[in-house]
Amino acid sequence: MTNPLRRAGRGLVGAPPEALFLVGAASQYLGAIIAVSIFDEVGPAPAALVRVVSASLILLAVSMPRLLRDGFPRGRELAVIGAFGVVTAMMNLTFYLAIARLDLGKGVAIEFIGPIAVAAARTRTTRNVVAVGAAALGVVVLSGLEIDDEPLGVLFIFLAAACWATYIVLGSLVARRDRGVAGLGIGLAVGAVAIAPFSLGNTAVFGSLRLLALCALVGLLSNAIGYGIDQTTLRRIPVRRFSVLLALLPVTATVMGALFLAQTPTVAEMFGIALVLVGVVVQERETIATSTVPRRR
Repeated sequence: MTNPLRRAGRGLVGAPPEALFLVGAASQYLGAIIAVSIFDEVGPAPAALVRVVSASLILLAVSMPRLLRDGFPRGRELAVIGAFGVVTAMMNLTFYLAIARLDLGKGVAIEFIGPIAVAAARTRTTRNVVAVGAAALGVVVLSGLEIDDEPLGVLFIFLAAACWATYIVLGSLVARRDRGVAGLGIGLAVGAVAIAPFSLGNTAVFGSLRLLALCALVGLLSNAIGYGIDQTTLRRIPVRRFSVLLALLPVTATVMGALFLAQTPTVAEMFGIALVLVGVVVQERETIATSTVPRRR
């Protein structure tokens, strides 16, 4: 009899990219809500470090049999995976430093400048211009054009946006290697080393099993599950379409805020959500020919 977990995994992978993406988005922002709740005790930088380390350990444990069978990446592939991991870890770090100072939903909306830039750079048809334009306008409405007198928070969120744009491009290259989540696990291990120096000033998290467990849960939800789904999605759709799908993240953040933080969207925010959804619906659907995507037998 087929393992129920394996059947569930196959069903998840076979789900439409949009549905799969929403599952990953909900997981990411549930992790973010937990992280925000412990910033006062842990600090943003240590929380980001434990998040990255725990996610790396989980992903490497899951992918180790395949790594032992197929071999570890080397040369250029290892360099790309390492660069991807550093950018991902820096994205986590700068995002946490930003949302420690800015509202979560607003921070997500402003950070979306990065993915919008990637989508715009890859747009070739009028239909896609309309899609990207609608999504970008929706993000502007959601952001509210406010910085709340937090210039450092805005600086961090712009750095996170730049990292996010690079994450999409490098993440696509890693996904095409068809190593499952192994590449993500190795990359995050490299990224953890890169951001470790930023956490040296606050070691409270390492003296509390409760805080370590919460940060590890954030790593599972936001990185292992969220980014793992990203890798699966990037193997199935073009980078430009993925970039526009990312417009759903401000929507997801708003919904999660309403459910868990009692943050009721205003009329303007609902209008922004509608514009973002228009961008996703209008986005031209493209599929990658199966011959271009390596498959294991």
